[in-house]
Amino acid sequence: MPIYESVMQEKPPIVLDIGTAYTKLGFAAEAYPRKIMPTEVVMTATGIRKRLLDYETTEELYDQLVDFLQTIFFKHLLVSPKERKFVLVENVFGPTVLRETLARVLFVHFDVSSVLFVPVHLIALSTLAVPTALVVDIGYSETSIMPVFSGVQIMAAFKDQSYGGRAIHAEIRRQLVATGVKESLLTESVLEDIKVRTCFVTTMERAQARGGDTKQDKPTPAPAVDYIVSDNDAIIQVPGDLRETVYEIMFEPSNERDSLPHLILRSILDCTLDVRRSLVESVFLVGGGAMVQGLLARLRQELQHLLANDPFYAERFHGELQFKFFNAIGKQNFTAWLGGALCGATDLIQTRSLAKETYLKSEHVPDWSNLCDNRPTGS
Repeated sequence: MPIYESVMQEKPPIVLDIGTAYTKLGFAAEAYPRKIMPTEVVMTATGIRKRLLDYETTEELYDQLVDFLQTIFFKHLLVSPKERKFVLVENVFGPTVLRETLARVLFVHFDVSSVLFVPVHLIALSTLAVPTALVVDIGYSETSIMPVFSGVQIMAAFKDQSYGGRAIHAEIRRQLVATGVKESLLTESVLEDIKVRTCFVTTMERAQARGGDTKQDKPTPAPAVDYIVSDNDAIIQVPGDLRETVYEIMFEPSNERDSLPHLILRSILDCTLDVRRSLVESVFLVGGGAMVQGLLARLRQELQHLLANDPFYAERFHGELQFKFFNAIGKQNFTAWLGGALCGATDLIQTRSLAKETYLKSEHVPDWSNLCDNRPTGS
């Protein structure tokens, strides 16, 4: 697609990817976001920080979005949003109230020129310039899977589960408290730092041996490490068992077949026969949770093991299948933002955006799930 030169020469569109835990922000046609910041706001009355998406009423969400976006525009990007074009990366199954409120804040309060909403799975795939893949987004609040074939999302095969960064943090807290660590030390930032610095995904062989019945079967645990809490110089000893077991919540077998490998296979099975092989050979992991060491190798092992040994899948997948994975362009935690930045540098920003004049007529954002929004004109 051609570069939309007139836009790029004047005011480049602003690209925002507002996640549950972190927000990526920057300008179209740039290779990296200008900043990755916590999705938090400071309460004026108390000075306490809270997550942007923790709200009770729509009015409260509106006020928090105004404060949050003002920080983005005037502290980090140092631009006026007035008459600017925007690209917003969103979950295609995200809450409608968030979408509508965000549009109202941008168009009414900040007087922006236009907004282009782009789905996270599809736009992340655009960074590879390939039309087909099984996109697995491992975020903070959930892990979601969306098959994309020939540039079209197969929404009937969408899967999601609640194991993401938040679930990993809860498991780290549970295991550390069980060893005698004071819970007051385990703030969200400390838990995240322990996760990033010390934890990893172990191999399938070690995980299976760890689940054995006898002590002789148990593998030698990874070495324990000391973590220094910077605020008060307290030392937390992170056991080796914790380091390699916290991510097992993504691979735990259950009768519901809802572990990550099962979720991927079930999503593929919900697609038609003619696209399954293409999806098996093009899995794409994105999101901050996908950056953990050892995840890719373990996931490949688990998927191949299920294909070969689980009768449920063996009779439904035919032929010799080998799972193949794409490597992300740049870091996986901002792959979706990068796709939005690429999209904002094309003529799609001109042809597909929701213009301010159109929005102000109805104060409604068209939605794929709303039948009235998708009726042909005149019907």
